[in-house]
Amino acid sequence: MFYEPRLGHGLPHNPFNAIVTPRPIGWISTRGADGQDNLAPYSFFNAVAYVPPQVMFASTSAKPDRDGTKDSVANIRETGVFCVNVVEFAARDAMNATSGPWPREVDEFDHAQIAREECRMIKAARVADAPAALECRMTQIVPLEGEANFLVLGEVVGVHLREDCMVDGMFDITRFRPLARCGYRDYAVVDEVFSLKRPGE
Repeated sequence: MFYEPRLGHGLPHNPFNAIVTPRPIGWISTRGADGQDNLAPYSFFNAVAYVPPQVMFASTSAKPDRDGTKDSVANIRETGVFCVNVVEFAARDAMNATSGPWPREVDEFDHAQIAREECRMIKAARVADAPAALECRMTQIVPLEGEANFLVLGEVVGVHLREDCMVDGMFDITRFRPLARCGYRDYAVVDEVFSLKRPGE
């Protein structure tokens, strides 16, 4: 099968999300200028640089009460900061509960009964029990082609690592089983890890 996205695929569901998989989930917590907390998962998320450490996520839809975007991007525009919380398998239902198109006044921490803690370097909350959390200062918000598509880039200025995920001085993902997004309504969990040595190492 071959198709040009601009002409449509003719399938019951768009296969694009099922092709680029699995994708890590950035569970983005923000706080608006009014003090309202927000927590939402984004599967267009990844790390993009080591020095300084930088991450990105993309928001691809809009809410009628947020002027062409969603709560996360709107809050970051106001404050310039956000926190990325790593999602573990055990938090899958809580993460999913925060994915709804709730009005801006809904606090997803409260809605999904998620414990929060204050970040140290930025004015935002983080998921208290997350295996890791990255406090970020926004460096760029880049409009992308298409309606309501925005790429948010941030520099990581603070890192939280849960103690039970540390083994012999290393952050061990097998201790918490990371959750990843696949296509359609499908997710995956990391249950097996192996190592490869790069040529020249």
